[in-house]
Amino acid sequence: MGTYFGTDGIRGVAGELLTPGFAMSVGRCAAVVLASRRGERPLFLLARDTRLSGTMLEAALVAGLTSGGARVEVAGVLPTPGLAMLVVQREADAGIVVSASHNPFADNGIKVFSHEGVKLSDEEEDEIEERLAEDQPSATGTGFGTAWPLEGAVGAYVEGVIRRIPLDLSGMRILVDCANGAMHEAAPLAFAESGADVTCVACRPDGLNINAGCGSTHMDFISRQMQAGDYDLGLAFDGDGDRVLAVDHAGDLVDGDFMIAILARHLKQRGALRRDTVVTTVMTNLGFRQAMEREGIDVHVTDVGDRYVMAEMLRGDYVLGGEQSGHIINRDVSTTGDGLATAFLLLQALRESGMELRQAAAIMRRLPQRLVNVAVRDRQALEGCGPVWEAVAAEEERLEGAGRVLVRPSGTEPLVRIMVEAPTADQCDDVCERLAAIVARALG
Repeated sequence: MGTYFGTDGIRGVAGELLTPGFAMSVGRCAAVVLASRRGERPLFLLARDTRLSGTMLEAALVAGLTSGGARVEVAGVLPTPGLAMLVVQREADAGIVVSASHNPFADNGIKVFSHEGVKLSDEEEDEIEERLAEDQPSATGTGFGTAWPLEGAVGAYVEGVIRRIPLDLSGMRILVDCANGAMHEAAPLAFAESGADVTCVACRPDGLNINAGCGSTHMDFISRQMQAGDYDLGLAFDGDGDRVLAVDHAGDLVDGDFMIAILARHLKQRGALRRDTVVTTVMTNLGFRQAMEREGIDVHVTDVGDRYVMAEMLRGDYVLGGEQSGHIINRDVSTTGDGLATAFLLLQALRESGMELRQAAAIMRRLPQRLVNVAVRDRQALEGCGPVWEAVAAEEERLEGAGRVLVRPSGTEPLVRIMVEAPTADQCDDVCERLAAIVARALG
């Protein structure tokens, strides 16, 4: 990763890293880089989520992009996957979303997409960073670009999802938690257009309440709402709409691992799971892999991060992949994680199988899992720390294949993360405590 670009674009606190001046520079440099690769006056689509700082950064990016000679269509509030879809539909050269996804409102971010609706390559991000370091000069005279509003972006996105995944949801009662984010208009519209009886919560963004005690990072909220009502299932999106998690009629969580398992089985039964393979990350529960083995489906594992999942899907031409967080990609219907498309695909699988969500989720059993963070002096020292890896090997041998141990450094903090899965919660706790003590003694 570069100085600014991480696994999900540029992210930080609005007004600290993400100032108007910085955003303007990013826009200008992105325009110049894309002009050199795609054409003299590249066309950018620009969208944002609902957080308070979004309009400030949107305006700064418009100024930067046009001062770099780009043409800009400004879509306003739109889910990230909607921006990715429209970039392809409108044959734009690139797209930018102002969003910090599932983070609190004080954070924000800049995600840049290519003309194919996928995140920029490392090489393109590196080139933007190089130009940022050089303080890219503004265009002058006739070199400026122009900007104009893009009307009807939400409707176009919804129509695109419905066209790709046509469903008759008549008679289905769905509770939707939109995290007071970018999906607050698109999701209720899409489900209603498909005939569902929709109740929407956390659908009134005020700039401050995005992801605040709601959405896919706070599933207890929709679970309580489910138990207080009468619904077939519930769906909770994150702030920018690229993730979704579900709850069944009783309010029990059906996370990304379960959803990918349901979708993989459904695609295989339809003969649409290319190479009978699915792509997940190292954080995917071992119970998922055991379920896929029973279904005759291969599992390819990547590092944490949707860009790594997508890279492996492209490398092997696989159709389905995703993460436990609900960031799920089906390449036949979307170019990036799309919470709305994933929800429609899940509902399609339920409709065609005749199952309720609780029945379908019985495809796998989640092994108990525990996560522990241990503060260390130097997280990079983990790689060469013999005592830790000897202890990990001993714990894995003790589990005899019935569980697993994952120890890795944090990508951003002075922490070592320990994840243990085992047949019982007590075993998870015991292994974690032993390993945490060794990590603290060796690296703390």
